[in-house]
Amino acid sequence: MTLPDHPAERHRQVAGLFTDRVRGTESWDVPSPVAGWTARDVVRHLTDWFPGFLASGAGIELRRGPSVDEDPVAAWQVHSDAVQAVLDDPETADRKLTNPHIGAMPLDVAIDRFYTADVFMHTWDLSRATGQDDRLDPDFCARLLAEMEPMEQVLRSSGQYGPKVEVPADADVADRLLGFIGRDPSWRGR
Repeated sequence: MTLPDHPAERHRQVAGLFTDRVRGTESWDVPSPVAGWTARDVVRHLTDWFPGFLASGAGIELRRGPSVDEDPVAAWQVHSDAVQAVLDDPETADRKLTNPHIGAMPLDVAIDRFYTADVFMHTWDLSRATGQDDRLDPDFCARLLAEMEPMEQVLRSSGQYGPKVEVPADADVADRLLGFIGRDPSWRGR
């Protein structure tokens, strides 16, 4: 399945797949491929970092649901619906997000580049942690890898990515992306 290029539609598909994985999670306390995180922490990460990024950069306050500790499924659903509402809002086309590290860019592009891509990559984490289908769209993996590789030093110095995990030279593009962002593609939970 190839993901659409339009940010609102891409988010709808990427977040929809993540939603399926959230709903399919039977145990929230299983370890995830992110060191020190559980499945619940993967959802917590996505619902916690982005509201502040959006509020400080675009003045948008997202509607909040219950805490991830209370109800991770509802917390994710409220959050995901709120992000989609921003992307579907016709006024978003005229808005900018400004951040001291990235400058100013169209709001939908910023959401797509920083948030939707993060949801996409963390879909693998949640899927692998919970034993669900963890396949990622190879075209989007290739696109993300091509965009990230030239900025490797900046990304690594941000503290947001672990050390690169070496993968075989003939690894598929999803495994190459996972290794680049610090995941071991062969990781298995308990």
